[in-house]
Amino acid sequence: MKILKAHYILISLLEFLGLGAIYGGGALIISPTGKMLGGLPLSMLDQSPFSDFLIPGIILFLILRIAPCWVGFALFYKSPNKFADYFNFFNDMHWTWTYSIYISFALIIWILVEIIFIGWVGGLQIFYLLYSIPLIFVALLPRVRELYKN
Repeated sequence: MKILKAHYILISLLEFLGLGAIYGGGALIISPTGKMLGGLPLSMLDQSPFSDFLIPGIILFLILRIAPCWVGFALFYKSPNKFADYFNFFNDMHWTWTYSIYISFALIIWILVEIIFIGWVGGLQIFYLLYSIPLIFVALLPRVRELYKN
């Protein structure tokens, strides 16, 4: 299998996203009060359906930590996965490529929902919104798409 530079970039973007969510998601799970993240006030969640940061931390950890690392690893090896194939809506593409697109949109949705419920809280929201752009564009590059065609 010919490895493209863009292929490495896509994997790196996913792995970096996953590694970044270790701290945020892990800290919210360990300390649902928000104290581990510089004392996030629980009042931030007043307009949300959550009374503490545990559920958001679990969602962050699973969807933006575990999933990107798993998909990044699987992209490298083009691992088969019948369960993941079941949710692959792009039948002409390998499931790992499709899931990299899913993760990109999950990141955008996460940030937008965060903004809706707690408002603008800092530069990380802008960073991760902008981060989703190269993640999507690299996955959509013709040579990357060609590499992941079924």
